[in-house]
Parts: sequence; structure tokens; C-alpha cells
Amino acid sequence: MTKQIELIEVGPRDGLQNEPSPITTEDKVTLVNLLSEAGFSTIEVTSFVSPKWVPQLADAHQVMTQINRKKAIRYIVLTPNQRGYDGAIAADADEIAIFAAATETFSQKNINCSIEESLARFEPVLAQARARNLPVRGYISCVVGCPYEGDVAPEAVTYIADWMLARGCYEISLGDTIGCGTPQTISALLDRLTADIPAKLLAGHYHDTNGRAIENVMTSINFGLRRFDSAIAGLGGCPFAPGAKGNVSTNALHNALSEAGWHTGLDADRLSDAAEFISRLVTPR
Repeated sequence: MTKQIELIEVGPRDGLQNEPSPITTEDKVTLVNLLSEAGFSTIEVTSFVSPKWVPQLADAHQVMTQINRKKAIRYIVLTPNQRGYDGAIAADADEIAIFAAATETFSQKNINCSIEESLARFEPVLAQARARNLPVRGYISCVVGCPYEGDVAPEAVTYIADWMLARGCYEISLGDTIGCGTPQTISALLDRLTADIPAKLLAGHYHDTNGRAIENVMTSINFGLRRFDSAIAGLGGCPFAPGAKGNVSTNALHNALSEAGWHTGLDADRLSDAAEFISRLVTPR
């Protein structure tokens, strides 16, 4: 097939980070192993972040070293700083991700520093990753709306995207962190971004707070984007973004794309198995 869309599974990390009930290391490993059977080429497994701030991911090293890895899959981890990078290297991550916010207030609430300070923290991490030929993915939070500052100007997102790409990130994942995006606001953002940045360097990461995430994916496809983050069973929510709901469901997005004639390469039955497994363990929303 020529109409290809790639889904990057972020459920084990972005999906579970805000889960109030403890999920055991064994169950996290089982979830990743189930997802590894579903046909993904990239799975975001965990984050090497302070357990003080995100206790659900305190077992990042154990999870990364206990999963059954498949050679065809890149297992990615989020790295907020030098310590996170060191943890990723120790766990033999295939890829790392860095992140910055498009608004100052969210940056302060999320990682307790300004946007410029956050970017400065990533300078040595990016340099070390380049020296290792380790792929780095860049995330930008609150690309269309912020829980503290409201609407976000596309120019603020463009600035951070350009910064990350100039320092070696191979792709920028655009995060609608609170799920306020609409086809209109996503179009305005992508109209500005794709004027300077090729669509192949952009991915969509849309939360489904207002039930518009799949529409926003379809809108983004019209701008040439072909990679999207999603979470099994619609897991998710950000601990630093009041009101944020789950990511767009991998299962629902796969079905919608398939009905529209797009091919994801994913096995719907395997996705259902993974969704049923984790749905029994998380707090109902």
C-alpha cells in the first residue's frame, strides 16, 4: 500500500505517568511486550524523570531492562536532563526524546524553569547524543493552548521547533497537551510551521479532551504529516496540565485511519489484547 501512516505508541510512558494507582513493573513490562506484538516500529516505554515528581515511572530502568525487545522496534525514553540521559544510556535506549513547552508558565509548572533555561539544559544532552549517533526526538507541549496562558501563537512553537531541529532532533512531535485543539487551530499552526519546516519532520500528538483528536489527525494529514503519537486504550493525561485527558486512543485512531483508506501496519486483534490488559489495571475515568 502507498497510503501509509505510522503510529508511535506512547501509552506506557505518557499514558501511565498520571495514573494514580500504582502499576507494577511486571505489568508495565507485560504491556510493552503485548504492544511489541502489534506491529509498531516505535514504542515510548518510560521516562527517566525524578520519582519525586512522577512516582509512577520510578522503575524506568527495571522496565527497560526487562522487556522482550524486538530488533525491528525502537524503544524510546523521555530524558528531561543530564541525569535522564545517563539513565537512558545505562538502560540501552534505542532513542531518546527531549521536551519543551511553548509557554513560560507551563514550562515553570512542568519542569520548574523558563523555556530558555530548559533549552540550555538540553544543549549537552543533544551534543552527547550526536556523538553517539543516538536519535533524538523533540516534543513541544501546549502547541495550540495552555492551561495557564490560553491560546498559543504559532510563532512560539516555530521558534522551539527550529531550535530543536538545528541541534539534531530528527522530528518534532507537536503536543496538544490539554486537548483544546480543533481542525481550525491545528490548521493555523501547521500552515505556519510547514511554511518553514518540511511536513516529514513533524508529528502530531493530540489529546482527546474535547473529542477532536481524530479530526485533528485527519486535518494534519492534509498538511502532509504521516506520523502520530497515540496511546493504547486512550491512556494519558499530564500531571502538570489541569484538565488534560488521555491521548488519542491507538485503537480508535487505527480504526478511523483504516476506514479512511490508510494503512498503519498494526494488528487490530493485538491492539485489543493490549487495551483489554491495561484497562483492567488503571483507574476508570
